[in-house]
Amino acid sequence: MRRSDFALVALAGLLWGTGGLAGAAAGESGHLESVAVAAYRLLGGGLVLLVGAVLLGAFGGVRVTRALVGHVTATAVLAAAYQAAYFAAVERAGVATSTLVALGGAPVLVAVGTAVATRRPPSRTTVLATVLALTGLVALVGTSGGTGRAPLAGVLLALVSAASFAAMTGLGRRVVPQAGPLPTTALAFTLGGILLAAVAPLLGDAVGVPDTATGWWLLAFLAVVPTATAYGAYFTGLRTVPATTASLLALLEPLTATVGAVLLRDERLGVGGAVGAVLLASAVVVLRPRTVTGPTSMVGPGHAAGQPAAPTPRVPGARTRRE
Repeated sequence: MRRSDFALVALAGLLWGTGGLAGAAAGESGHLESVAVAAYRLLGGGLVLLVGAVLLGAFGGVRVTRALVGHVTATAVLAAAYQAAYFAAVERAGVATSTLVALGGAPVLVAVGTAVATRRPPSRTTVLATVLALTGLVALVGTSGGTGRAPLAGVLLALVSAASFAAMTGLGRRVVPQAGPLPTTALAFTLGGILLAAVAPLLGDAVGVPDTATGWWLLAFLAVVPTATAYGAYFTGLRTVPATTASLLALLEPLTATVGAVLLRDERLGVGGAVGAVLLASAVVVLRPRTVTGPTSMVGPGHAAGQPAAPTPRVPGARTRRE
């Protein structure tokens, strides 16, 4: 796991935390439904990534293949499902419950899926970080309490959101031949935004346009910072960051959102929230890449899955290194 890739995934989690505040403000200021905000977020972020990819020449070596079309389509569907299911869960079960289930369930699902796929249990470091992160999430978000009009349906929808994000993370680790993470993410999010806008009426939300200049500026921020920049960093970092580690770093989102709410919306954190923030930060410290001495090596299947790597044959006279 490269330090730079770890930093990119952590940066994505931090930037995602600004999305909740910006999305809520955009909906209030521009008089938009929540699903409409999500559709604008995906579509706007996808278009920004497309422009960036074109300017950087990222489409130069891209070939339209069956693998690329399948990857883009699957990512688009998962991204749209993640957004739609989460907002539908919030409407039925409330923000606190939906956030706990959607964000807390994703790393657990990734860890279980990784263990099944590799037939190896998670490492002790991964288990410790997961316990710290989930406990911190409960302390940080769960202190707000509150229930919605249909808690059970909301929890089920939040689980769908968690599963969609987990699957999207696992899919993001797969390398598409002759296509980098930037062009594939750009195409997937643009398509995901179109899909979400198309199904919004079926969910009872009309996709209107903001009726204030502030609403447009907030949507622009939502597209550029917590969507294009954050997801671009996230999928780029997935080159070497294990899926379980990445899903745990995504829990920096509620930490950033809480800090932003305290600073910008005069909300109170409380003792439970402070403890949760410390635990989430501790999980990141536990997950951080360790210093590696000696020659670098390719990232093997074990590392990619968040598991200990298979032992490397020792060369006589060579200096061993600690993983």
